[in-house]
Amino acid sequence: MASYRRFKPRTIRPIEDPRPAPTPAAVVDAVLRFHDEEQEQSSGFTLLRLSAKRLRQREVKAALGKDAARAARVSILWNERESEIIRVLEAA
Repeated sequence: MASYRRFKPRTIRPIEDPRPAPTPAAVVDAVLRFHDEEQEQSSGFTLLRLSAKRLRQREVKAALGKDAARAARVSILWNERESEIIRVLEAA
């Protein structure tokens, strides 16, 4: 008779992802709609942001809800010629 060893299955533990969660679409949309700070970059790119004053306004608070603090850290690199988002940047 053949001898064989029975293996006990290992307990599978979920792997924690060290990357931060992606920026919610509602935050990106609010920055695009309500931005009041624009910094010209090179080659037709503009950096769009919300100021602290703008974040305190009623319409912005209503649009962002609990994500208002996160929106304060978000900037969007915008391509003026193509009218498209190049990159969404979020400070740590």
